[in-house]
Amino acid sequence: MPLGDIPFFMKKHEVLQGKVLEVKFPNKGIVETEEGLCTVKNALPGDTVSFRVMKVRKNKPEGNLLEVIKRSDDSVESQCPHFGICGGCTFLTMKYENQLKMKEKQIKTLLDSLLEDGSYQWDGIHKSPVFEGYRNKMEFSFGDEYKDGPLTLGMHKRGSMYDVVYTDSCYIADPDMKAILRLTKEYFEKKDLPFYHKVTHEGYLRHLLLRKGKKTGEIMVVLVTSSQIDFDLSEYRDLLLDLRLEGSIVSILHTVNDSLSDVVKSDFTEILYGRDYIEEEILGLKFKISEFSFFQTNSLGAEVLYSVARDFIGDLSDGKEPDKTVYDLYSGTGTIAQLMAPVCRKVIGVEIVEEAVEAAKENAKYNGIKNCEFIAGDVFKVLDDITEKPDFIILDPPRDGIHPKALPKIISYGVDRILYISCKLTSLVRDLEVFLQNGYTVTRAACVDQFPWTANCETAALLVRT
Repeated sequence: MPLGDIPFFMKKHEVLQGKVLEVKFPNKGIVETEEGLCTVKNALPGDTVSFRVMKVRKNKPEGNLLEVIKRSDDSVESQCPHFGICGGCTFLTMKYENQLKMKEKQIKTLLDSLLEDGSYQWDGIHKSPVFEGYRNKMEFSFGDEYKDGPLTLGMHKRGSMYDVVYTDSCYIADPDMKAILRLTKEYFEKKDLPFYHKVTHEGYLRHLLLRKGKKTGEIMVVLVTSSQIDFDLSEYRDLLLDLRLEGSIVSILHTVNDSLSDVVKSDFTEILYGRDYIEEEILGLKFKISEFSFFQTNSLGAEVLYSVARDFIGDLSDGKEPDKTVYDLYSGTGTIAQLMAPVCRKVIGVEIVEEAVEAAKENAKYNGIKNCEFIAGDVFKVLDDITEKPDFIILDPPRDGIHPKALPKIISYGVDRILYISCKLTSLVRDLEVFLQNGYTVTRAACVDQFPWTANCETAALLVRT
């Protein structure tokens, strides 16, 4: 049966069964049934599943996965007891090699929908150096597993904004993070402190944010609460410091957040122990990472990604005295900027998060790099104020891609080459279309599996002005 539009006979809320033919980016399973084809999120290739039809519009029905009736012959046992319940991972029952092939096919197919196959060099997919416990940052939520249930701490249930799963055996979290999670949950359970309810906006415990340097072993613990209860956290701090861990805790913070939105923000942050940052190493450079700093969540995978980026960029100095000015837009804590510094006259980084900019400045000073300038502000506004014109531009925007108002300004510089790094392929393809319409072409592309077992992947594309 072809995968295009076909006649179908499905009714909303109907429960159907079928086999998953393929998975389109990022996690849209195409399920074949007697009634036709339906898109079902989180359904894996080769599995036989049941689902409930939720939307029937424009001849493209969508359904919600109910049950995996039979796994694919290529499937493996999930290494995580929370798989399917927690909303974190998607592909834990797939062999890693099959997962890589699927991600590469998804990315190449979408790029080829925009570019002519063979018109650019495709370097394939680079795997992550580590698959288990690879994340250097985890954000856990306090809540209950069911309405009015006991306190728990972990990840949100798949498809739920309220229910929380106690993920003490999370496969992608570092072992030290799981130990801290268990201690935190058990401690506050005994203290009978209420979690913050999203509906009533009442309660105390909100989030537990953990960071760990994979190269340095340094750990940051951030407890996020409301200001509604005045609680002495010294006992909790001491229990954390007594934990036997592979790494070492160098930072314990208490962040007060009274925002109504369910995000980690700070109205006020108190240092309970140590300092307000940890250190990490990437390709020989050291970086200070604070509570809200953007930093790639897979440190070892980041080394692969940035090695690919350096290879794509090449030697800008052409063996001569560096004379090029480079814009690093959406620069975060300045990782790429500092890696580029040795082959440039100057690198100008622009980042909207002020704390990340301050960290970038400190990191550059820490690494003895003097030709990097970092500016805090929104890219599409800041570009108007920079007088130095770029010779090369690096783009590494957030998931939603480049702001539509910033794109024309970036294109107007007319630089010969642009490197675009993206963690969301659909945003990349949307922005590439604008570049293509304005005289650029993609000459080389590759992807790096920064996020094993999830639907996400990093893609790098080199654009050349024609």
